[in-house]
Amino acid sequence: MPDLLLELRSEEIPARMQRKAAGDLKKLVTDALVEAGLTYEGAREYWTPRRLTLDIRGLNARSSDVREDIKGPATSAPEQAIQGFLRKAGLASVAEAHVHSDPKKGDFYVAHTVKPGRPADEIIAEVMPGIIRNFPWPKSMRSGAASAKPGALRWVRPLQSIVCTFGSETEETRVVPFEVDGLVAGNVTYGHRFHAPDAITVRRFEDYSANLEKARVVLDAERRKQIIATDANNIAFANGLELVEDEGLLEEVSGLVEWPQVLMGTFQEEFLAIPSEIIRLTIKTNQKCFVTRKPGADTLSNHFILIANIEAKDGGKEIVHGNGKVVRARLSDAKHFWQRDQRDLPDLDTLKASAEKFDLDLAKPLDQRMAKLDALNVTFHAKLGTQGARVERIRRLAAELAKVTGADTALVDRAVVLAKADLRTEAVGEFPELQGIMGRKYAILQGEDAAVAEAIEDHWKPNGPSDRLPGDKIGVTVALADKLDTLTGFWAIDEKPTGSKDPYALRRAALGVIRMLLEKNIRLPLASVAKDADLIAFFHDRLKVYLRDLGARHDLIDAVLTPEADDLLMVARRVEALTAFITSEDGQNLLAGTKRATQLLAAEEKKGTVVEGAVSADLLKLDAEKALHAAVETASKEAAAAVACEDFRSAMEALSALRAPVDQFFTDVLVNDEDPAIRANRLALLAAIRAATGTVADFSRITG
Repeated sequence: MPDLLLELRSEEIPARMQRKAAGDLKKLVTDALVEAGLTYEGAREYWTPRRLTLDIRGLNARSSDVREDIKGPATSAPEQAIQGFLRKAGLASVAEAHVHSDPKKGDFYVAHTVKPGRPADEIIAEVMPGIIRNFPWPKSMRSGAASAKPGALRWVRPLQSIVCTFGSETEETRVVPFEVDGLVAGNVTYGHRFHAPDAITVRRFEDYSANLEKARVVLDAERRKQIIATDANNIAFANGLELVEDEGLLEEVSGLVEWPQVLMGTFQEEFLAIPSEIIRLTIKTNQKCFVTRKPGADTLSNHFILIANIEAKDGGKEIVHGNGKVVRARLSDAKHFWQRDQRDLPDLDTLKASAEKFDLDLAKPLDQRMAKLDALNVTFHAKLGTQGARVERIRRLAAELAKVTGADTALVDRAVVLAKADLRTEAVGEFPELQGIMGRKYAILQGEDAAVAEAIEDHWKPNGPSDRLPGDKIGVTVALADKLDTLTGFWAIDEKPTGSKDPYALRRAALGVIRMLLEKNIRLPLASVAKDADLIAFFHDRLKVYLRDLGARHDLIDAVLTPEADDLLMVARRVEALTAFITSEDGQNLLAGTKRATQLLAAEEKKGTVVEGAVSADLLKLDAEKALHAAVETASKEAAAAVACEDFRSAMEALSALRAPVDQFFTDVLVNDEDPAIRANRLALLAAIRAATGTVADFSRITG
């Protein structure tokens, strides 16, 4: 079966767009071919900075014939209706139609048509121009002489050539002819811009890939990443160092080069006085280079690793020299930021009111920055006020939360008022991702308590499901207050997540709260801080996701989670205990009996059958119902006492005693007795079972 090779070669595609664009190309092309009636055995996409490539194997040479039956009007229908049917079916006369009979509707016309298949070349040539013209680039541009014309091609960067060849291994491939804005598909591509500028004629993927390799282009992005990672680690090891790995940077630099060459540069050791985080971000952001360190060291070395796109004749000396000059200039700027952040601000007299408001010491640089943040009325959100107002809210909330977490209130307060201060530092102004990290460093430099400094860094945490939690009670308290203020604030102004849109990362904030409450064993009634019932429901949804990710069954979560539940730690503990119980033999048997009782009771209640409010011992006639009544009373008391002590496992054990009497009850007792009073009393006994088990969970929600 034939194979299809497609290459769209352009000027440099931004690295961040390449992987998705290649995937989009694969989906668009394969979907279009399948929709046109073709099938294929496999497809794989490739990308480099200058090309998107698609290799489709085992494609049909032509689409299959399509048989279709078109039902027409009755044979007795007016001539006008029959003629309309003939035109629709493409028949010259009614003689070409078939007559079918229906016992109810009588005879009617049917056209049996065959739509012949089409050559794959024709289909490819038909679908490709539209795919290229409507390609979903996040950003695109027009270029060339035709760009001024209406409907001119838009591409991420100027599109330079198209390769489109088709054919089987046993025959010569042929070019699939189509044209887009003057670019005609062919079988010619080009290799590395500098090393191999000559044209390359290709037939199918194997020689295409091999010829590109000879022309200094590594087509496979994953292989480029592997080359970079291996060579970078090797060059670091050869110099007695280890590479500081960065998967995001590795992905980016693999999209900047077609022929990766790994080199090592240096900068002056004096710059190592700058925090390692600033050095790493300066070198990464500005020069797309990796940093290194001595094996096992916490701080960096003065060697960095860069990735070039050319194999220089001088071994890369000039490339290293040029990059080193830029790195040193950038680090000089970073050193300036670092030093200025530790100096006094020039306008301290204007900050006294803000300093008094937040109990700040204007002799300390970080305090000055917080006062400046407040004095400038820096906006947090148009509807939620300034950063200063937000810190005031977090401060009040943190004071209440400290009573729950047991954190030192004075240290919590100090951490809160300094947590946002580094927003006014030059280091964070240059690298926003260092917020919190720089706050901690500046706090340590001005002599803050170590717990306060740690809480300043950790008040952003956790930032995701795998991020670490704040280290101690002070950090947890500040982080909880920060996230809860964010959630309650945006709920108050009706800026809630919708569908896939969550611009303020509120789902992540809620997950952070849940993780801290559950993993730090914090009992916090959320209704005391989240007044909006809809926000409580949002927490419930996030809790369900979190518990399911941990392996909990959705039905067991639903059995425990009531709309009013606002103590998420207790919900999680109930789910854990219920999971252990329901998988035991006693649990399974009790579940079966309890569900039978609740279903029977619910059915009678729906019919309006009288159910007594309490069980009357005088109306209990049979031994089985007397035994069940006694067991329910005992189990109810023991389960309630265990729940009050938050011992849910013991509560389950108490309920397990109902297993035998429930089974015996349904064996010996007819609930719907002829005597209405006895029937109402027995239904009350079922209601007592439901109430007893309901102290732990709603068993009716449990499947199985």
